Amino acid sequence: MNTLFQFLAALMQMDERVWERHANPWSVWTRLATFPFLMFAIWSWHWIGWLCLIPLALLALWLWLNPRIFPPPASTRSWASRAVLGERVFLLRMIHPVPVEHTNAATLLGVATSVCGFLMAAGFLAAEPITFTVGGLLLILFKLWLCDRMVWLFDEMSEGIPEYRAWRR
Repeated sequence: MNTLFQFLAALMQMDERVWERHANPWSVWTRLATFPFLMFAIWSWHWIGWLCLIPLALLALWLWLNPRIFPPPASTRSWASRAVLGERVFLLRMIHPVPVEHTNAATLLGVATSVCGFLMAAGFLAAEPITFTVGGLLLILFKLWLCDRMVWLFDEMSEGIPEYRAWRR
């Protein structure tokens, strides 16, 4: 699980400055709002074939640009900001170990999210829009649950780690 998170962070080229900007609630909510459009673009393969790559490429560009275009938030007290900060804490768990219950919860939620991704893929391959949509909606639900867990992790870890406490404002 750690390798996947690190791979995705490296793919997104998330440096300190980008993480600060991504903690802006506008960044978080607009990225989340992108997922239904991503689902629609994927499903459009069934209607327009390879032309679906155009909206998919535009959405990929948006997902890469998103954490870079918003300014750092004035406050990190919002749920969305703390979810992003919790993701950072989770990625840094080799430096500052996190309680095992948070790692276990993140692993279980990651597995649930993966199962939902497979459900979406099965629905896509079988051209069953209900299976595809249910998989996508459940994926969003588990992603939100993981974000909530990251809020809990950040709140807990920022109590005892001065570096994380400094992220509060």
